[in-house]
Amino acid sequence: MLLSISLYQFSDIVSISCDIASYNLKLELVYFTLHPARDKITVFRIIIFVYKRSINMPAITNDWAEYLKPEYKKPYYKKLFDFVGQAYATETVYPPADDIFNAFHTTPLSHVKCVIIGQDPYHEPGQAHGLSFSVKPGVTIPPSLVNIYQELHDDLGCKIPNNGYLEKWADQGVLMLNAVLTVQAHRAGSHQGKGWEHFTDAAIRILNEQDRPIVFILWGAYAQKKAAFLNNPHHLILKSAHPSPLSVYRGFWGSKPFSKTNDFLVANGVEPIDWQIEDI
Repeated sequence: MLLSISLYQFSDIVSISCDIASYNLKLELVYFTLHPARDKITVFRIIIFVYKRSINMPAITNDWAEYLKPEYKKPYYKKLFDFVGQAYATETVYPPADDIFNAFHTTPLSHVKCVIIGQDPYHEPGQAHGLSFSVKPGVTIPPSLVNIYQELHDDLGCKIPNNGYLEKWADQGVLMLNAVLTVQAHRAGSHQGKGWEHFTDAAIRILNEQDRPIVFILWGAYAQKKAAFLNNPHHLILKSAHPSPLSVYRGFWGSKPFSKTNDFLVANGVEPIDWQIEDI
């Protein structure tokens, strides 16, 4: 715990302020003494501000909330919440706290048609905003997304856009879900093993139980581990190599996930996804 004390003295007034990270509390002690010789009151005022740098993780309030409620009561989630709160208080963490649950906020459970699973958020400034593989407008398109766009172009003929903002997909029912929802700046994978995997595994199980057709796009070995939770015959599981430049030649090129997704949805009477991302 970091304690910093500053002392200022002005004439007969002494003020001590104290900041301690991790709590929400203000203590104030005022002590009056009488100077007999000077016939005046000296006031000693000690104010201790003790505060907690709590994070603001907006509650999931759509239909996901009821399904995910049991997770909040489990021991792992309390440890996870404490870890994430401490991380945001003491280091730079992405995405911004308000965006941690963006995938759930943007794509309600009842709207999910397709799931694209990432590993953890982008770990450089301004990139991550809570949707896997997506970056905000004005941010350089990351290499993996460049390759996703190229495959989309080769698969469906979509024009390669000038931005990496994939919210249009999420609005149409594509759950853009990372397995781990936070990351320390400049340290890929730094929040793995802290509890997020349990939470997102629960979401995958919930999706598996839905009795309507959903496509699961699993790019790379990490995402493909989630297939262990998928046994509902209503769903389609698409596996290929990860679009990272390190693995794209191992089976990502030519895998045609976008047309396969739409073909499956149409065959099951579900409106296909418009994968074209417009220029901004």
